[in-house]
Amino acid sequence: MSDCIFCKIAAGEIPSTKRYEDEEIIAFNDLYPQAPVHFLVVPKKHIASAADITPENSAVVSKCFEVIAQLAKKENLSGGFRVITNSGADAGQTVDHLHFHILAGSNLGPKLCPDK
Repeated sequence: MSDCIFCKIAAGEIPSTKRYEDEEIIAFNDLYPQAPVHFLVVPKKHIASAADITPENSAVVSKCFEVIAQLAKKENLSGGFRVITNSGADAGQTVDHLHFHILAGSNLGPKLCPDK
């Protein structure tokens, strides 16, 4: 998609701090980190969200998780890490391109949101 920021990053039109790249996947640092380690793993092919995963495109999603495991080992995230994907506006998705947030580097706690 021509107006998608992650498609532009994948195409090299917008710079990023890359952690990994191959023909199908790119991983780069989040611009607004929410943990000491916070990067994104993104399929280069545009898939709008987790709600748009199909039998035809699910192999790249599986490969995203292989890359996540590889990067977790490379980054020595042996204490653990969190993988998050948001699907839709109500879930907090702000870029309509499937992506996985990897957060680590400190005790993230058992909940996503503190008690209110």
